[in-house]
Order: sequence, then C-alpha cells, then structure tokens
Amino acid sequence: MAVIKTEHLNHVYSEGTPFVKMAIQDVNLSIEEGDMVGVIGHTGSGKSTLIQHLNGLLKPTSGKIYIDGQDMWADSTNIRDIRFKVGLVFQYPEYQLFEETVYKDIAFGPKNMGLSEEEVDRRVYEAASFVNVTKDMMQKSPFELSGGQKRRVAIAGVLAMRPKVLILDEPTAGLDPKGRDRILGQIQEYQKDQKNTVLIVSHSMEDVAKFAKKVLVMNQSKVFMYDDTEKVFAHAKEIEQMGLAVPQVTKIFMRLAEMGYPVNPHTYTIQAAKRQVLDLFEKQEIKGGKHHA
Repeated sequence: MAVIKTEHLNHVYSEGTPFVKMAIQDVNLSIEEGDMVGVIGHTGSGKSTLIQHLNGLLKPTSGKIYIDGQDMWADSTNIRDIRFKVGLVFQYPEYQLFEETVYKDIAFGPKNMGLSEEEVDRRVYEAASFVNVTKDMMQKSPFELSGGQKRRVAIAGVLAMRPKVLILDEPTAGLDPKGRDRILGQIQEYQKDQKNTVLIVSHSMEDVAKFAKKVLVMNQSKVFMYDDTEKVFAHAKEIEQMGLAVPQVTKIFMRLAEMGYPVNPHTYTIQAAKRQVLDLFEKQEIKGGKHHA
C-alpha cells in the first residue's frame, strides 16, 4: 500500500506578484510502505519544497496529498496528527536543540503527543539506542556534545515519535566520512528494524547509491524519474547533464565500457564494482592458464 501519494501536486511561491515561481509542478508520486528512498536534485529543483508538503509545513497551491490513505488537507484540524505520522529532520537539525538535557530534548516530541511518562521514557531510550546515543549522555547538555553526537540526538527526537514515514534533509551535511557512514548505517538499521518508510534528501550520489532501494530525481520543479536505484543510475548521462554528479564508480565503469571492457556501465556501488573486477581477473587467469598449457 502507498503510504505517501500525491496527485497533480503544485506549489507556487509569491503568486500574484512579479516574483511568482513554480516550485513544484504536477507531481504524481506513489511511495510504498517500507521503501528506502533517496531524493536527489540540484538546488532549486523542488526537492525541499516537496518534502515540506509531506508533513504539512507547506500547503499545496493545488493537487492532493494522501498520507497512509488519508487526504492530508481534507480537514486541516488533522494536520497535527499527520505530523506525528511523518517525521521531518531538517538539515543541520542540531541547531534546533534547545532543552537542558539530551533526555529532555529527545522526550519533547513524545510528550507533545500526550503519552504517559512510562511510554515517553521507553521511547526516549529506544530512539537513543537506534542512533547510538548512550545512557551516560542522557543527562548532559546537548551543547556539550560533538557535532555528530548533536545530529544523532536531533534525529532521535524525531524517531521517538515513531513516525510511519521518516524524512531526513541532508542528514550527513558537514560531517566527515566516518560520521556520514555512521549516521547512514544507523538510519539503515532503524529502517530494517521498524520496516517503515524512509526518505533521505542528499546531494551525495555515493550516499544514495549505498542505501537507497529507490531514487526520486527532481529537475526543474518536476519529477524527472522515480524508480529502482539501478534503473535510475542507468540514466547516468542524463543525470550528469542536469548538473548532478553520479557516483565516481559509475563514471569509471562507464569509461571502461566505452573502452571495450565487458563491464556493466551502470554499476553504482563499490561492492558491485569489486565483483566485476575480480570476475575479469579470474577470466583473464583462466585464459592465461589455457594459453600457457
């Protein structure tokens, strides 16, 4: 079942003024429950505007959004409940930390849901464990923590609300490679455990190639493509023409294929690349062995 569905979704900024801008245009999407989706597009492509519609931060100029089968704007008094279903983690979420302790920051969302103290406590520790926020950090001020730790606390605050859909806007921005891998790995583990839907907006094609089962490509306010990751990266040249950088490994394998090597030019992960290179060496050794004999 589609947990997110949009029909002819449009959003216009500054309508009726000389600065009018079509931010998203005729977006028709159906995202299934349990999907891990990478959302890519250059600056101004409409991806940030789109994700802000999915938890009701922005209201469509026209068109419809269904969350878990419910028409989001059929009754605007339901928006609060929708926001508990669709958790949105903004870029640099650590700047939104404000409580005295890590515990209180993670507990803020569940408390607003009107849950009992016992349930809030259970959710705080469960969410913290997903992103490796340890018990000894709970009574610390969030401002004592490192950048990566703050990021994990902010994500835990959204996870504690147990949203059906988790949307993260550039969750690895500003982190070093180890920090990026740690955050993405923990989000992956969370998604496998909870089997919910996760959307990650990212400029990094390497990150998207590593974790996403499906990729949504936004271009000039419209959906250019939404498909399985492998099928999307099969259009690597078109994606590059939009000004997006495909994974480095894809570039290498496209070039190898052009040079006549029997490789898949649409390779987008290091693991797939490694298998093909080893396979090539093996075939070469067999040939060499036969020739020697």
